[in-house]
Amino acid sequence: DVVLLADGEELARRRTGFRSLAAGASPTHDVERDGLDLHVNGVRVWARGAVWSPPDLVGLAPAADELRRTLERARDAGMNLMRVVGTSAYETAVFHDLCDGLGLLVWQDAMFANLDYPLTDEAFRATVEAELAALLRAVGHRPSTAVLCGGSEVGQQVAMLGLDAALARDGVGYGLLPAAVTAAGSDAIVVPDAPSGGVRPFRSDVGVANYFGVPGYRRDLSDVRRAAVRFASECLALANVPDEAVVAEAGPAGGVPRDAGADWDFADVRDHYLASLFGVDPTALLRTDPERYLELSRFVSGEVMAEVLGEWRREGSPCGGALVLWLRDLVAGAGWGVLDVRGEPKVAWHHLRRALAPVAVWTTDEGMNGVAVHVANDGPDPLRCELRVALFAHAERLVDEVRVPLVVAPHTTVEHDAEELLGRWADVSCVYGFGPAAHDVVLAALERDGRVCSQALRFPAGRPVTPRGADALGAVASIIRGDDAPRLVVESRALLYGARLHLPGWRPADDAFHVAPGGRCELALEPLHQDDAPLHGTVTALNLAGALVF
Repeated sequence: DVVLLADGEELARRRTGFRSLAAGASPTHDVERDGLDLHVNGVRVWARGAVWSPPDLVGLAPAADELRRTLERARDAGMNLMRVVGTSAYETAVFHDLCDGLGLLVWQDAMFANLDYPLTDEAFRATVEAELAALLRAVGHRPSTAVLCGGSEVGQQVAMLGLDAALARDGVGYGLLPAAVTAAGSDAIVVPDAPSGGVRPFRSDVGVANYFGVPGYRRDLSDVRRAAVRFASECLALANVPDEAVVAEAGPAGGVPRDAGADWDFADVRDHYLASLFGVDPTALLRTDPERYLELSRFVSGEVMAEVLGEWRREGSPCGGALVLWLRDLVAGAGWGVLDVRGEPKVAWHHLRRALAPVAVWTTDEGMNGVAVHVANDGPDPLRCELRVALFAHAERLVDEVRVPLVVAPHTTVEHDAEELLGRWADVSCVYGFGPAAHDVVLAALERDGRVCSQALRFPAGRPVTPRGADALGAVASIIRGDDAPRLVVESRALLYGARLHLPGWRPADDAFHVAPGGRCELALEPLHQDDAPLHGTVTALNLAGALVF
C-alpha cells in the first residue's frame, strides 16, 4: 500500500509494486529475432506458465475466491506467467489484482486472433485505438503486466495460407499497439503477435513460436532439441485425463479437444506417446482394461510435459520459457487443462510442479553421450546440497552410486555428466547394447539435511509398468499422527512407479510420485473440510498389482 499525504491529509491510497523489465540481457535484444528472455529487476527469469482459461464463475460466491484458488494452483505448480490469449476476453480488475499480489506475471494479448482486420478503414481503426487505450489504462501500469501482445496467430494465418508474410506486418501489434504502449508510458514488453519472427512466424528457432512438434504433431522427443525453440507462447496440448470422479461424470472420451476439420483428436495424440513410451497398444488396452488405460494415460501426459520442459530449462538451451496450453478445463473431461473443470489438479499438474520447482533436479538422455544431470536454483541465495546419482538393476538392486557436495549460485542452472560424477563409463543411457543392460533405473536426487528436496528418475531400458505384488516390491503405506498435520509414509524396497493416493477428504502435499528403490516418501495431509475425514485409504501404482491399504 502506498499512501500520498499532504500536510498530514491522506490524498490517495493505492496498492502497487516496483519492478523493472527487460526482454533480454542485451539492450539490442530483439524479440522477433531472439525470442523472449525475460529479465525482472536485472535477474533472468525462466518464464513458465500457461494460457489462462478462466473458471466458470456462474453461481459461485464469491467469484474472487475461485479466481484466487485457480491462480494459487498455478503459482503452486511453479508457474510465474499467465497469458490472457487473444481468442478469449479481457480479464477483470480482480484477476489482475490477484496476479499483482501473488507475484504472477501477466502476458496480455489484445483481443485479435486468426483474422485480417480492416485497419485501413478509419472508423474501425479508431475503435481499435480506443480499445488499446482503454486496455493500457486498465493494465499498463500494473506490476504484474510484463508482456503486451498484438494478438494470436494473425501472422501465422497469413503465412500458412501461402501468402506474403509481410502482409501481417500491418497488423495491430506492429503499429497501433507499440504506439499505445508509448503513449501510456507503460514499460511492458511488446510482442507484435504470437507466433512472430523469422521468415515464417511459426518457425520455432527465431522469435516467439507456438511449438507443437511434441506432442501435437507426434514428433519424437528428440525433436524438442532440434526445434531450437526460443520461446513457446503455446505448447504441450494434450488430452489430460482427470481423476475418476470427473471421468465418471464426463465419460472416457468426454471433453477431448479436436482441431476443426481434423480426423484425429488430442486423445489420439496422447495415445501415440502411450504406445511409444510405455510400449502398450492403446486401442487394445482401452478395450480390455479401460481403467488401466486411463491410469497410464494420466501419467503419460505428465511425463511428456516434464521431458519437454526439462529440455528447454537446461543450461545449454536457447529457450527463454514456455506457456502450456492451457491451465484449466472449460468442461468436464480430458481437456487441455492441467487443472480439471473443478480446479483440482490432474496428474500432469503434479509432474509440472516438480519440473518447474524453483529448486529442481532432472536428467536428459544424451544418447551416445550418456545422461546429463541438471540442477536449477531460482532462489536469491546459494543452494548448498548433496547430489546423489545412483544406478539400479531390476528396479531394485543398487549397482553404483555417488554422492557429491554441490553449491549452485543464485538464479543459476548447472549441468553435470552422470558418468563423470560416477568416475567411470557405465553406459548410463543404455545405448551401446554390449549385452543386457546393467541397470534399468537412473536416480538423481538433491538432499539437504538428510531429506530429499527434489529427485528425478530415468528408465533407459524402458518404463517398469509390469504390475507386481506389494510383497515382491516390499512396499508399505502407513499414517503417522502427531501434534501437527498427519502424514502418509510410503516405503518400498523396489521402485514404486507412478503412485497415487486415494484418500477422500484429504489433500496430500504431493501425488502422482515415484518412490525410488529403498526409498521413503512422507507426505503431509491437509483436511479439505473442518471435520476430519477418516484416515483410511489406498495407494496405487502403475507397477503395483492391487493397492497398499492403510
